[in-house]
Amino acid sequence: MPYKYLFYISQNYSFEILRPLQQAMLAKGAQVKWLAIGDEVNCDNFAPVEQVLPTVAAAIDYQPDACFVPGNVIPDFIPGLKVQVFHGLEWKKKGHFVIRGYFDLYCTHGPATTQKFNQLAEKHGYFDVVETGWPKLDNLFNTAPFASNSSSDKKVILYAPTFSPALTSAPQLFEQIKILADKKDWHWLIKFHPKMKQSWVQQYKTLVNDNIEIVDEFNIASLLQVADVMVSDTSSVIGEFALLNKPIVSLNNSQPGDYLIDINNEQQLESAIEQALSPKEELKSSIKDYAQALHPYNDGSSSVRILDAVEARLINGKQAKKSKPWNLFRRFKLRKTHNYWRF
Repeated sequence: MPYKYLFYISQNYSFEILRPLQQAMLAKGAQVKWLAIGDEVNCDNFAPVEQVLPTVAAAIDYQPDACFVPGNVIPDFIPGLKVQVFHGLEWKKKGHFVIRGYFDLYCTHGPATTQKFNQLAEKHGYFDVVETGWPKLDNLFNTAPFASNSSSDKKVILYAPTFSPALTSAPQLFEQIKILADKKDWHWLIKFHPKMKQSWVQQYKTLVNDNIEIVDEFNIASLLQVADVMVSDTSSVIGEFALLNKPIVSLNNSQPGDYLIDINNEQQLESAIEQALSPKEELKSSIKDYAQALHPYNDGSSSVRILDAVEARLINGKQAKKSKPWNLFRRFKLRKTHNYWRF
């Protein structure tokens, strides 16, 4: 009998992460349904052929064999194996390695994170870890470049800051980007995280001219393809850009490595971009090494590996021997959030 799978989402970025996985599931004859939670998911993003459940109760009645989550939580009262696929590659951000007691299986992206999660699995004893790669990246290497408004001879600078108030570069780089857009013959593409503070989004919109575009493109892979250099901070999209072996300028990255041109002052931005546009061999080598540790898979088959890992556990059970913790307070909180009190 075909497996039944559920996507449990609470943010718009989940579509780009989970659709390659959905495609792999449908190719194997599985049934796939979505459950959108909260006000931050734009339900207009669903395709007409995608099956969307209206309530948590409907998801329970669906009786999924496994649930796939790019976020951090999922109610225990929804049936099925709980699978964490992650919402980004950036393991430096607070919370990436926090174990909250919700998941049976962590599908990690590469050696940079797999080793740590294996240690955590041994410590806690109730979840499995399998290195699979990230489904979002199945289409990274074959996505067509974004059709920007720039002339073909201009270098394209993608600015993609994180939204986190403690880490974002948006306030600090605003004036410098404004200056450079007038001074240099570069074309800027600005892509904000969906959770970016709207006051900053609106301020950057005042900069839009022939050299600056603010892009609402849903598929960021197309922006990564067209850009020559990325400017960011501690955004998870840095890792995705590095997989294309392209240089990144970061402002105050939380854990800068030699694969980044990290600056701590906005006045350094121009020279850093110039350096990135003509990268030295040492930088190119460091970017390649970092990409291999972060996500060594460029075969477009991460979704297939995830499904293989899930199906192995549906057939044979988890390797982990302990049961998940009760987490009574968290369970109560999720029931209250969903107003679901059936047992």
